[in-house]
Amino acid sequence: METQFGRMPETDSIKMIADKIELKLIEQIARKSGAAIMEIYKTEFSVEMKENKSPLTEADKISNKIILEELNLLYPSIPFISEETKAIEYNERINWNYCWLIDPIDGTKEFIKKNGEFTVNIALVENGKPTIGVVFAPALNKMWSAKIGEGSFKIYDDGERVKLFRGVDYKSLAKVRVIGSRSHMNFETETFIEQLKKEGKEIDFVSAGSSLKFCLLAQGSADVYPRYAPTMEWDTAAGHAVLEIAGGAVNEAGTMKPLLYNKENLLNPYFLASW
Repeated sequence: METQFGRMPETDSIKMIADKIELKLIEQIARKSGAAIMEIYKTEFSVEMKENKSPLTEADKISNKIILEELNLLYPSIPFISEETKAIEYNERINWNYCWLIDPIDGTKEFIKKNGEFTVNIALVENGKPTIGVVFAPALNKMWSAKIGEGSFKIYDDGERVKLFRGVDYKSLAKVRVIGSRSHMNFETETFIEQLKKEGKEIDFVSAGSSLKFCLLAQGSADVYPRYAPTMEWDTAAGHAVLEIAGGAVNEAGTMKPLLYNKENLLNPYFLASW
């Protein structure tokens, strides 16, 4: 098989390519996708509904097309899972050691509301764990990215890359900044917050849309993100990588086992993201 790295044995190709993935190239893809999204964002775009009753816009489709074309050009032997692409059966996916997890627009509802809190999510998953993650918020012109072995970064408008480091365990704090979406303030989330209050902690609730919650947590703008509402793997993998590679953790609620990817069911269990 011929790739940008030359001809290599089929059995070794995925691992050899994945080891050589350049984080900045994935960032460039996210920015290219974001630029196309913003062209549509400025217009009076139409909205259609998918079979699962979630909204879909032309921006979702164009973003998906750009990301897949660019990834396939650079890393053709790495398969992908994308929200906007036909689902691949688990009996095929079970043999994947690596795959991309892509959400062309995470927070389509926020995109439709034009509040800016939507992101482009691109992640590489290795044996169930996210090892590369890029989150780009094109309307805010903010980016976070991470690669295992290199670190987790916030990237500023001028290109400056600030490395993100492990924060403080929220359990040790007197005042805890809980981040979440007000639209998902359900009984379980309220119970989590009430338990913290019973422990004598002062609570400050921080609201944010899409995978921005992971990124704000990773950069130290929040302390814990309890998610007791449905998410799909493509919603979380990139932000998960940004937080975990910075030193945080994303664990299943209850069992506190690490959240894993490319599962038979791509619906995530409820989880807790924290330092």
